[in-house]
Amino acid sequence: MSRILFNHVYKQYGKDKLNVVKDFNLSIEDKEFVVFVGPSGCGKSTMLRMIAGLEDISAGEIYINDVLVNDLPPKDRDIAMVFQNYALYPNMSVYENIAFGLRLRKMPKHEIDIAVKRAARVLEIEPYLERKPKQLSGGQRQRVALGRAIVRNPEVFLMDEPLSNLDAKLRVQMRSEIIRLHKQLGVTTIYVTHDQTEAMTMASRIVVMKDGIVQQVDTPEEVYNNPANTFVASFIGSPSMNFIAGRLEERAGKLEFHTNRFALAIPAIHSKELVSKRLVNKVVTLGIRPENISVNRKALEVFPNAVINGVYAFNELMGADRFLHLDIGGPTLLVVRGSPDNLYNEGQQISVVFDMQKALYFEKDSGERLVNVHNSFG
Repeated sequence: MSRILFNHVYKQYGKDKLNVVKDFNLSIEDKEFVVFVGPSGCGKSTMLRMIAGLEDISAGEIYINDVLVNDLPPKDRDIAMVFQNYALYPNMSVYENIAFGLRLRKMPKHEIDIAVKRAARVLEIEPYLERKPKQLSGGQRQRVALGRAIVRNPEVFLMDEPLSNLDAKLRVQMRSEIIRLHKQLGVTTIYVTHDQTEAMTMASRIVVMKDGIVQQVDTPEEVYNNPANTFVASFIGSPSMNFIAGRLEERAGKLEFHTNRFALAIPAIHSKELVSKRLVNKVVTLGIRPENISVNRKALEVFPNAVINGVYAFNELMGADRFLHLDIGGPTLLVVRGSPDNLYNEGQQISVVFDMQKALYFEKDSGERLVNVHNSFG
């Protein structure tokens, strides 16, 4: 079992005791793949270094397998860490790099040989064991760094932005390799990244951080579909969620979302929640993802109370998708996911329909989510 528990963990720097991590609480279960994600400076790498023992904890407790590790030296924590810059010894061969930690432990030579070759086989780097790091590609170097970690058979893997130095194609390939490796080895893993795509595709759970504070901890699906606040909603997802400010008004016994240019009917299941929170006649922020807005003619006919008009500005072709940017009179353009054949002329008026079952509502000032998302109309 490799369970990790964080109990009210803080990290402070300087005479002013600036909080880089604030009241961090989390339980990570055995064999989980948990990703810490957030912008630069949010505290995610600092958390990783505190787990590894490379940074002191200012307050709180960290437990690994029910053992308090606050004052435990890094070498006694049974943790393997993979760094962004690979941290390979340039004068050593691949074989020697992988074997280095085992030799420090004074493991018998024949056992080291078995362990190194097993790791090389798993990572498909057997042909490169006699090469030096400078003779390898970026992806091969990263595999060597992974090999040096897994050969120790640790309780926990810590990975600090291990793919950020690779090109886009290789990052995709290495993501798959790390996922395969995790499933094969079943070792509890904490992975740090600023790349939300890595978080969404790799994690069993995501920890979203901002300014040293945990914003949300949940599965990738739940973080994407039910973000806790506007920060999570904007950070997770590409393109980002659309946000529109408007007032909730009751008309003929039904709740509507009103702006100066349009009104949208709110589904009954959302209306009930919003009314119960006494938000009628209050300004809120509506959030909706680009894929939940349609230019489909049939949808426009079926859901006339969820239609708005915009002026086409430009588009971004992303292979199977074409993202349309429309001016709807707000401070930012509305982004709509369409198909590659959705072509328009600049300045052309376009009608789109919102899947209001998928719309989210956030508190105007705090940004906290007000209702949960429900099933779409398809």
